[in-house]
Amino acid sequence: MRARLRSRCAISALLALAGVFAIPTSGSAETLVDALSAAYQYSPTLDAERARQRARDEDIARANSGYRPDINLSASVGRQGTWSKTPLGNSSSVSSPRGYGVDLVQPVFTGFQVTNAVNAAEATDRAGRETLRNTEQQVLLDAVTAYGDVVRDQAIVKLNENNLKFLDAELKATQDRFNVGEVTKTDVAQAQARRAAGQSDLDQARANLKSSRAIFEQVVGHPPSNLIEPNPNTKLVPRSVTDAIAIGTKENPQVVQALYSEQAGRFSVDQIRGELLPQAQLEANWTDSFDSSELIDRGSTASVVGRVNVPIYPAGGEVYARLRQAKHTHISLLQQIEEARSLTQSQVVQAWAQLQGFKAQSESDRASITANTTALEGVKEEERVGQRTLLDVLNAQQELLQSQVNLETTKRNILVASYTLVSAVGRLSVSEVGAATEVYHPEVHYEEVRRKWWGIDITHDDGRREHIDVGEDGKPLK
Repeated sequence: MRARLRSRCAISALLALAGVFAIPTSGSAETLVDALSAAYQYSPTLDAERARQRARDEDIARANSGYRPDINLSASVGRQGTWSKTPLGNSSSVSSPRGYGVDLVQPVFTGFQVTNAVNAAEATDRAGRETLRNTEQQVLLDAVTAYGDVVRDQAIVKLNENNLKFLDAELKATQDRFNVGEVTKTDVAQAQARRAAGQSDLDQARANLKSSRAIFEQVVGHPPSNLIEPNPNTKLVPRSVTDAIAIGTKENPQVVQALYSEQAGRFSVDQIRGELLPQAQLEANWTDSFDSSELIDRGSTASVVGRVNVPIYPAGGEVYARLRQAKHTHISLLQQIEEARSLTQSQVVQAWAQLQGFKAQSESDRASITANTTALEGVKEEERVGQRTLLDVLNAQQELLQSQVNLETTKRNILVASYTLVSAVGRLSVSEVGAATEVYHPEVHYEEVRRKWWGIDITHDDGRREHIDVGEDGKPLK
């Protein structure tokens, strides 16, 4: 009787442990690439930044307007009465004066203000594209994190479910042995307490999974469905930390944005300096007037005037103050380039160190699982012959569970750390990871509006149509 009970307990425990390593299969599994593609298409954060970038494109059209004429049409109509009293008698007249006029002012020379304004707007626009690229990287990294969290929490829930099965089997076996007088009431109480703790851990794991699923839906745009365990991205990870630093200090969006911002600041200095140079413009006017008086039925005037303005002391010195201010701002932008490079280098080194640390931890976790599995089997055998207590078995099972949970957490950390490193070097994009067949292309709207003369309709109001097709390798098609 005693041997049969112990045998049944051992079989139940082994079945529970075997379930830990069972991998479910599904024909409709969602991969990490699928999740990244969905997040790229859905993200309202990304759509908002795209709209802001299109608004920045219009700054170039505004700057280019300085090359063009300013044309205005005016018209007037009225009723005019005149009364006069003279020694010769009284007189009066009533007329209906009306007319129209056209004025044109064409800038000829603005001290290079327009040229520098356009150049500054172009540089600012390119800096904005880097902001958009940085936003895309953050959205994709959030999707990777959410995906990894769900996969981790699903595995932890499964581990805790199998642990609870193991504890149920141990509790039942202990109660059966207590009924035949082989163990004491203390042993039953220990099994009950550990089973209650296992249920609590399972409830907490399920709560964590629900939270991770909610974040996944927020980031990706739909609930997770049959997620499969992803492999850490290795194709885009540089071969060494030196290579990663070299790439990051050149390609990281924050670094490139700082470079373009410095260009814009330099052109802004030249633009303000142009206000101290002579200005020249051509003015043309045409007016037609009717019934302006009793003697004039119609009158027309036309004029063409060339005007030159030479600043002597403009705006009470305000221009000089703005010029000095712009120079100081430009100096700060130069320093921001070095700041961005330093920050990028720090981020790359941290990401690299974390990735290597998590990889080493993964090996330790796997070794720990192997050792704890062996230890559990040994403790159970020793408990069967009376050399160990039930509490020793329960502790060995808890240590095995903890090492398995640690491995799932480490696997998630490796995934996130690898993509964090790719993001730090500036190469996390849907085209690089092959996560989309259509890639948003901000240059489409830029080319359409930068020299646009008129019109008030926006080109695309949904933020999703500026794109280029990409091939199977994720690279843009020519």
